[in-house]
Amino acid sequence: MVYKSRGERVFEGIVYAALGLVLLIVIYPLIYVLSASLSEPAAILRGEIWLLPKGFTFDAYRKVFENRDIMTGYLNTILYTVTGTSINLLFTTMAAYPLSRRDFYGRNLITALIVFTMFFSGGMIPLYLLIRDLHMLNTIWALVIPGAVSVWNIIIMRTFFQTSIPFEIQESAFIDGCSNIQTLLRIVLPLSMPIIAVMTLFYAVGHWNAFFNALIYLTDRDKYPLQLFLREILIQEQMDEMASSNDDTLMNYMLQIEALKYAVVVVANLPMLILYPFLQKYFVKGVMIGALKG
Repeated sequence: MVYKSRGERVFEGIVYAALGLVLLIVIYPLIYVLSASLSEPAAILRGEIWLLPKGFTFDAYRKVFENRDIMTGYLNTILYTVTGTSINLLFTTMAAYPLSRRDFYGRNLITALIVFTMFFSGGMIPLYLLIRDLHMLNTIWALVIPGAVSVWNIIIMRTFFQTSIPFEIQESAFIDGCSNIQTLLRIVLPLSMPIIAVMTLFYAVGHWNAFFNALIYLTDRDKYPLQLFLREILIQEQMDEMASSNDDTLMNYMLQIEALKYAVVVVANLPMLILYPFLQKYFVKGVMIGALKG
């Protein structure tokens, strides 16, 4: 048993108290949204929800899964996330692996040119004109191609390849007759699960939460991602049309929106919450890239 001085115990208690406070600050909004999604809409509007649901009901979730727009957006978001993340991982790996090789001539210059693009951008209007001229408007490619590669993620993955995979292992593979592609597929990638998990999570969350590009490039409502439909619910775009109706109709509409928006938030974030535990053991190791080693 390790002896701890009084000062160490006091410090440890302060640390635990601070972490507990941070935990409460982070977890309470999640609990509130879940409780609100399972409560009667009238109780939400009256501000009666603090921790536990009031008037327990699944009506909001039933309406979510009966709503054609929301389910269409859900399926579209899954498609965009899977496709976009796959493209991101492919291109990021293809860029990071050569730049990590010490025998790749000119890698420092190429890295500098890639980093240069982080500080300068053509702007939204030139990008829109480019997407239009490439005939990608109102297609999935307008959402996944412009952000196919993140320079920051390339640097992170390159750093992992350089610091975590000894170059001698790759040299041994070359001596055994492996080509560059075989070395990448059979040696480097199997040893790189932590960074692949980190990149998968980063890219997937980005695609899942993205709505701005869809707002700009998509005109067909059947191609909208879930976040655009969630945006419509949260800002209540139809409120102006309902303002001329009688008070009862307006109140019923507000009750429906109030119940629906919390349920949609839960449904929209559930896949990411489910994904994280499966990647956590890799994620913790991957985010420590660049830390000091003893």
